[in-house]
Amino acid sequence: MATFFRKRPMRYSIVLFAILGVVATVILVSQSLWVGVLFGLLVAVVSGYAWVTENRVYQETEKHIETMSYRLKKVGEEALLEMPIGIVLLNEAQVIEWANPYMTKQMPQDSLIGLDVHDLSDQIPSVLNSEEINDSTVEIGDNSYKVFYKPEEKLLYFFDVTEQVEIETLYYGDRTVIGILFIDNYDEITQGMDDQVRGQLNSLITSTVNHWGAEYGIFVKRVASDRFIAVLNESILLTLEKTKFSILDEIRDVTTTFGHGVTLSAGVGTSSTSLVELGELAQSSLDLVLGRGGDQVAIKQADGKVKFYGGKTNPVEKRTRVRARVISHALRDLIQDSDQVLVMGHRLPDMDSIGAAVGVRKMAEMNKVDGFVVVDFQELDKSVLRLMHEIKQNESLYSRFITPEEALNRMTDKTLLVVVDTHKPSLVIDDRLLQKAEKVVVIDHHRRGEEFIENTLLVYLEPYASSTAELVTELIEYQPKHDKLTMLEATSMLAGITVDTKSFTLRTGARTFEAASYLRTNGADTVLVQSLLKEDLDTYVERAKIIQTVEFYHEGIAIAHAPEEAVYNQILLAQTADILLTMNDVRASFVIGRRDESKVGISARSLGDVNVQLVMENLGGGGHLTNAATLLENITVAEAIDQVKESIDRITQGGTDQ
Repeated sequence: MATFFRKRPMRYSIVLFAILGVVATVILVSQSLWVGVLFGLLVAVVSGYAWVTENRVYQETEKHIETMSYRLKKVGEEALLEMPIGIVLLNEAQVIEWANPYMTKQMPQDSLIGLDVHDLSDQIPSVLNSEEINDSTVEIGDNSYKVFYKPEEKLLYFFDVTEQVEIETLYYGDRTVIGILFIDNYDEITQGMDDQVRGQLNSLITSTVNHWGAEYGIFVKRVASDRFIAVLNESILLTLEKTKFSILDEIRDVTTTFGHGVTLSAGVGTSSTSLVELGELAQSSLDLVLGRGGDQVAIKQADGKVKFYGGKTNPVEKRTRVRARVISHALRDLIQDSDQVLVMGHRLPDMDSIGAAVGVRKMAEMNKVDGFVVVDFQELDKSVLRLMHEIKQNESLYSRFITPEEALNRMTDKTLLVVVDTHKPSLVIDDRLLQKAEKVVVIDHHRRGEEFIENTLLVYLEPYASSTAELVTELIEYQPKHDKLTMLEATSMLAGITVDTKSFTLRTGARTFEAASYLRTNGADTVLVQSLLKEDLDTYVERAKIIQTVEFYHEGIAIAHAPEEAVYNQILLAQTADILLTMNDVRASFVIGRRDESKVGISARSLGDVNVQLVMENLGGGGHLTNAATLLENITVAEAIDQVKESIDRITQGGTDQ
């Protein structure tokens, strides 16, 4: 543009006009002297005026451009030095070569030149690692800055957004949060209580919850005998998280004088501006907590992220069988409306998974419907193989065990798929069956996790139960008695209960013994159970080698590991964790070992003081408060040990994210 302007193209037009005027004047003079002279004078005057005017405009424009350039340069210098924007120039080593006065004033140092840029903030390296222009908010001192980085020029621009961040913090901290507090097993606890004692218990619970609400500025209202509604904001919720929801311990402690330590569960909905959505999130969180056994708090955000707090007690066994009877009748109706029943457990099935599957298949037979157990015969451990060997002697029963491929070929729109001993789609033997099935039922005794099989017709999830085989045994008692349990079927289910209770020593309630008694009455062979659960000498020696590596991490937490090059099955790791738990001064045990070339398995056990379920959930696993496990991929045993320790620290310090 400047080059074109300085060529002064307007002069070309003036010169052309003058030449044309001279030609015209010559022609006119030849015709009429006076007319030609007058025209020539006119052309000369107009051309001269145009030339002078063009020259004056050019000079004024040049002067204006020079003035504007000076002003722009001055403005740029003032913006660089005076505007409230921090500018930092780096060298190749990410050392500050120059910083404008504004940036220097924000720092405690007299000069920033020669200072490593990482010393400004620990968050800056993440900004510098990007190859493209990007912006991030970092904290420097008491202020917040939006940082823009230009890699090519190695320039950092700092915009003070402290006030904006404070406003955002106030906004998010003031957003509404809705919580639903639920008294676990209120009807069970108060059943048979004297009216006066029940009134005292209700008064004590209400006053404790109200006092807790007043202490933290929460609006709490009791809306039913076993339910409270709480309204708060996110800043109060953050404070409650720091206290690990002390109300759980307070309720448990103050009610112990009534002979039953009442436990509280809470579902919290947050991070949404919709009150309807907050209510739905709170109810969904409460359902999740109750599925995990209660005595916990679940905080669910709109994006699906869930945090758990509490879970220090084992689920309380329900004394009434009303729910078992209702579920059994509902399952009976579903079976009778199906053309066949397929029963599937989890991958690498144990005795409980196989025993429960055998029981559900029997229920189908009791209702005159064909039933089949889906098994991957390549994934059976030694104890299950012994059971399968016994089942193989009974051709009518063995013929009811089919592979996943056979199950897929048999499945129709009217087929009922029953999943036992797991509720996670990622753990089932073959998830293709879940995707194809139109009707799905889940029966499980594990605490509910965020991952759950969707679109189920019926869910029977009872974390108080010792095993899934126990739940299935109770359901069988309410089925039509067209066919009785055979000795082998009853033994299979009793073996499942025996394994999960460690021979009736852990997680065993009155209903566990009642279920075992029912199975024994139907011919369960206890000698055969012991025979199925026998182990060889080599396994015993391998467990002893692992136990030799035990180390204590925190008080009473034992961690043992197998050699990096050795490969073990999950059963051996679990048995080793069980043995460690029988040692003096051991409250919780973690056993880590390689499952194959790319996977490391972890088995965790506790006596109840340490919630190993939360520890394992942090690592992608799950289970019970006292019994949990996980499987890690592409990791070494040493790295797995470090992750276990980190997860233990997170649980001992507060909640856990999912």
